[in-house]
Amino acid sequence: MKTVKPLLLALSLWPMLAAAAGAEDSHAPHGGVDAAQAGRPGDPGKVSRTVKVAMHDTMRFTPETITVKAGETVRFVVRNDGKLEHEMVIGTANDLQAHAELMRIRPADKHAGRNQITLAPGQQGILIWHFDRAGMVDFACLVPGHFEAGMTGRSPSDKWRNAPRH
Repeated sequence: MKTVKPLLLALSLWPMLAAAAGAEDSHAPHGGVDAAQAGRPGDPGKVSRTVKVAMHDTMRFTPETITVKAGETVRFVVRNDGKLEHEMVIGTANDLQAHAELMRIRPADKHAGRNQITLAPGQQGILIWHFDRAGMVDFACLVPGHFEAGMTGRSPSDKWRNAPRH
C-alpha cells in the first residue's frame, strides 16, 4: 500500500503538470506549475554574470548555494567532476520535489529541458537562465537516487532539504 500512494499522487498530478510544462519537455516539472517563480531560459546576449558549478560523486554541488538578483541572466558553466552521470535542474522546490517523485516511479526515463543540463563524467556544459525574482536558486540533480542522497542546492528555508548531509 505504501508504494501505491506515491504512484497515485504522481498519476493524479501528471495531466496538470504536463499541460503546464508544454510540449518542449518530456517530464512536466521542468516547466511545471511554478515555472515563473524559477525564471525562464535566458538570452545569451544578455548574460549578467557567470557562475561555475561543479557536480561531484559525493552527491554535492559546488557551490551549494547560489543567490541571484531580480532581472539577472546567469550563465552557469556546469562541470561533472565525478565518474557518474549528473545533472543540474533549475526549478522551484515544489517542481524539483515533484520531478524527483516521478523519477522514483520511472527511473529509466530520459528527460531534457531548457532548465537543465545532464553531463557524463568529465563533461562540461552551459546553462543560461533568467531570474525574474531575487533570492536563492533552487536546483538539484534528479538522476535517480541522487536527489534522495542530498544532491540539491542549499537554501535555509527549503522544507525538502532537511535530510542529513553525509
